Amino acid sequence: MKIKSNLWFENEQKAFFGKGRIELLEQIDRHGSISKAAKAMKMSYKAAWDAVNEMNNLSAEPIVVRETGGKGGGGTRLTARGHEYIRMYKEISALQQKLFDL
Repeated sequence: MKIKSNLWFENEQKAFFGKGRIELLEQIDRHGSISKAAKAMKMSYKAAWDAVNEMNNLSAEPIVVRETGGKGGGGTRLTARGHEYIRMYKEISALQQKLFDL
């Protein structure tokens, strides 16, 4: 028998990120673009943008910031808080899996 569970981080208002949103953040970090991240995940730009917007609004600090202009145009990048959330999620998820594998 296997035990599985979904891990979600939430604040006082609601759950604001889990496995799918962590993957979206990783794709944004990899591609420097919400649009390219959405394509990599086979999701619509609107769905990706809505998820990013909700995470930013529910977090105490921004997770993703947009950069405009410059050579080659603007882009999107993760903040230090965004990187920290990914690290925390992966660490807790790995511990959870170890517990379930016992």
